[in-house]
Amino acid sequence: LPCPAPAGSPPFHAYGPPGRRASAVDGRSGTKVAIKKLYRPFQSQILAKRAYRELRLLKHMKHENVIGILDVFTPDVTLEKFNGFYIVMPFMGTDLSKIMKHEKLTEDRIQFLVYQILKGLKVCHFLLFLFHNLITVWVYFVLPLQILDFGMARHTDSEMTGYVVTRWYRAPEVILNWMHYTQTVDIWSVGCIMAEMIMGRPLFRGNDHLDQLKEIMKITGTPSQDFVQKLKSQAAKNYIKSLPKVQKKDFASVLKHASPLAVNLLENMLVLDVEERVTAAEALMHPYFEAIHDPEEEIEAEKYYETFDNMDLTLDEWKRVTYKEILNFKPLQTSESKETAV
Repeated sequence: LPCPAPAGSPPFHAYGPPGRRASAVDGRSGTKVAIKKLYRPFQSQILAKRAYRELRLLKHMKHENVIGILDVFTPDVTLEKFNGFYIVMPFMGTDLSKIMKHEKLTEDRIQFLVYQILKGLKVCHFLLFLFHNLITVWVYFVLPLQILDFGMARHTDSEMTGYVVTRWYRAPEVILNWMHYTQTVDIWSVGCIMAEMIMGRPLFRGNDHLDQLKEIMKITGTPSQDFVQKLKSQAAKNYIKSLPKVQKKDFASVLKHASPLAVNLLENMLVLDVEERVTAAEALMHPYFEAIHDPEEEIEAEKYYETFDNMDLTLDEWKRVTYKEILNFKPLQTSESKETAV
């Protein structure tokens, strides 16, 4: 990852999910940071809009359970030469997927980690944004636990494609390609992550999107006629109707090592019908978290009003507004890196 000053100097050591990311040392403070290079952000209008969205959301987000931004810069000195930029973020510890590969998580630890994830989601949903690609590699282990990556985050009023989520964590409404999701699309992903923590392996492991749907229905059962009628895609309706009837499994028989309260929470998360699926705020109130739930910790963020998701700009216009955001950014002072194990 070639990276100019001021954030640090090579060599950098790549880490984290696939993409243009590296760890570095901030030459001004000596603090270890993470640098993300936006990969070809102005190759198309879609990519330019996505890059602008990520920058705006990261600048706005100030919550202990969601990654923030320390600095943003570009080596390009004029708008005419502007072709890319770098985002500087706090350096995160190892991600959740790596932790689960090397150790068996205890019930108390699972409870704490899921609680932290839900707190982060609650504030994002309060801001009317959802991740819809929340997977174990986007959840990083520091104190407190943090959710990473706004690259594909969207305002809940926006239309979305059905192919943005890693398959095993994909909510059924994404697979069925509904054009408008609710915020509970993320709750399904959290349920998949929680089940994986308990079982030591992913709960639904489909080979493709249709096989993934079959794997889901082996446990949830085939949906009711009322659910099928809610689908906007006639092709999805026809496909569901063609499937053999399957009864819902007892979640306790699938999650054999889970406590009754954990099973009940997952039954409320992994619901096919988005209107019946629990929200982040409701999940935090579940008895499963009674021992650690503290409403005062669930700080609401400043409301976020943004219209760029509905903006239809040319590529040059997206470059101009992004360049302006970078020039106007006031960097935060970095603090000592905390790589505390949870």
